Amino acid sequence: MAKDRLNFCIFGAGRIGKLHARNLAAHPRARVKTIVDPIARLAADLAREVGAATAPDAAAALADRDIDAVVIASSTNTHVDLIMAAARTGKAVLCEKPIDLDIRRVDRCLAELKKHRTAVAIGFNRRFDPTNRAIAAAIRRGEVGDVEQIVITSRDPAPPPLAYIKVSGGLFRDMMIHDLDLARWLLGAEPVEVVAKASCRVDPKIARAGDVDSAMVILKTRGGALCHINNSRRAAYGYDQRVEVFGAKGMVRSDNLRPTAILKSNEAATDAHDPLLPFFVERYAQSYVHEIDDFIAAVLSRRKPSVGAEDGRRALLLADAALRSHRTGRTVTVG
Repeated sequence: MAKDRLNFCIFGAGRIGKLHARNLAAHPRARVKTIVDPIARLAADLAREVGAATAPDAAAALADRDIDAVVIASSTNTHVDLIMAAARTGKAVLCEKPIDLDIRRVDRCLAELKKHRTAVAIGFNRRFDPTNRAIAAAIRRGEVGDVEQIVITSRDPAPPPLAYIKVSGGLFRDMMIHDLDLARWLLGAEPVEVVAKASCRVDPKIARAGDVDSAMVILKTRGGALCHINNSRRAAYGYDQRVEVFGAKGMVRSDNLRPTAILKSNEAATDAHDPLLPFFVERYAQSYVHEIDDFIAAVLSRRKPSVGAEDGRRALLLADAALRSHRTGRTVTVG
């Protein structure tokens, strides 16, 4: 008899682990059975909240035959080992981006995955955002004609803690990787050339940590379509997320989402909007829910998840190319 519900283990009880655990606990076709985190208190607190148990480590959790799937929301340096360990025990995997910071480790991981038949999804949740999906649907219906230019704006409200920046892999692999995946999806073709310019305009401490906080990248496909991505670690007005797609027949674009669409006019301001949503948890709340829906449906119906391990690899290749272009000042070719 086919299963109609999946038992999950969550690796990581931090911000993203909590988000996924809460969404799964509310899902009619999922049950959170186990939480694993090296900080026992965090694991226990989240387990109590979602009605789960804790396990002392990954080996103990993966040995549980009742676990059908895992969500990997732990630190990036644990992703590859957990993906491969879960695949070897037949558990389906939803892993947060990036798969790893080293493309060689990613390639070895994907080679290992070919030996197993388990489903593996990578957490590029922006593909599941209703607004981004509406843009993609307009492209696929031919409403803009052949895509010629895409502009993706993604600016955080404030930089993350310096301790995080030091281990994040840098802006291109940590922040822009979402936009690089979104670009691939909307272009409908693989970029073959990457040009990047970046600097530190927000906080000199970020430069001393070896990273940048402001960047612009241009991608070019073999057919000549262009995509411009601009990132900043700071936007004084809130979390800025916009997309514009321009083609032979017209244009489709998205604006920032706000709590409401009302306008206020008074002596202090004319046509004043609500402030932007504060950060990604609020802006992409729906996309995380839809991402889980897609993953569960894929596993239960035995189809491939919509965003797989190769997508994670391709996005990292582009991030690495952007970093190389920034450092060398040259256009980088991507195979």
